[in-house]
Amino acid sequence: MTQTILRQAAEQQFAQEIEEIKLQDKHAKPVSWQMSPNAVVTYLMGGTLNNGFEITPKYIGNRRLMEIAVATLTTDRALLLYGLPGTAKSWVSEHLAAAITGDSNLVIQGTAGISEEAVRYGWNYAMLLSAGPVAEAIVETPVMRAMKQGKIVRIEELTRIGSDVQDSLITILSEKMLPVPELNTQVQAVRGFNVIATANNRDKGVNELSSALKRRFNTVILPVPSSMEEEVDIVQQRVSSFSRAIELPIQKPVTEEIKRIVTIFRELRNGVSLDGKTKLKSPSGTLSTAEAISVMNSGLALAYHFGDGLVKADDIASGVIGAVVKDPVQDKIVMQEYMETVLKQRDGWKDIYRACRDII
Repeated sequence: MTQTILRQAAEQQFAQEIEEIKLQDKHAKPVSWQMSPNAVVTYLMGGTLNNGFEITPKYIGNRRLMEIAVATLTTDRALLLYGLPGTAKSWVSEHLAAAITGDSNLVIQGTAGISEEAVRYGWNYAMLLSAGPVAEAIVETPVMRAMKQGKIVRIEELTRIGSDVQDSLITILSEKMLPVPELNTQVQAVRGFNVIATANNRDKGVNELSSALKRRFNTVILPVPSSMEEEVDIVQQRVSSFSRAIELPIQKPVTEEIKRIVTIFRELRNGVSLDGKTKLKSPSGTLSTAEAISVMNSGLALAYHFGDGLVKADDIASGVIGAVVKDPVQDKIVMQEYMETVLKQRDGWKDIYRACRDII
């Protein structure tokens, strides 16, 4: 029985684009890279190739930030993508690895409970007991495999990892080797190996990076979208991709509904209405672009499965309330004040005001 993969890796989803770029790429390629740095930036930012083939933008924002990130990976310095939640750090990380090595699946997900074994290497304990510490008993981590294959390993949410485990990366990043003292040997990194880490400073339980570890990274700060239009473009692109992936048809353009979601999020995030006339309280959450995408995706699913297929205010209201009201007391007050002072007074927004009022 043929199974449909729920979410393809970037190198699978955009395989045709990657192949077209590789065919047209005439620039010099670093060792172990499948395309040149210039071509990687084209893949990320989008554009038209010499043969007329259109490359869709994966990152909508400052091109220079992507050039700095790619240039970092051509050196022996690791890359740290830093910023608020929802600023596309993981998205950019995945597409960088897909474009450079064709493999974005070497990933370590940082959590508070992750151990040093998950970063360096582990052991098959059944074999360890029967044969002792032999090379065959080692359980390779994504870091070890990336070092051996000359690929990029991604470490998500680096600051969620405990400081003692974080520092196990120092030798790997500075010496480009991984000691295996049990075998009196070491794994030397093949050229092309590098690390892309992501981190944000808004989560509870953040572990600050040591100064020694910080020195091993070049940091690129990914900002929130600078303009309303830019954020709407990002949400629209990701929503379209989502609807195609799960075969959820969009009955009509949803740009206006996306604009309303983004407007609400930007006003509450910035603490002021778009016209600058009304000061607002900000909720405890980040109201990121990623959350706006989730709200719209949820609205599409509601409209398709429980409506007539056309996204209406009722379909997005619950998602908006869920994104804003993280604290059931303080955030609820913030949302109610915003509804009465902004939503209720805005022309053409009475439907979403009523939909939110019925839920909250």
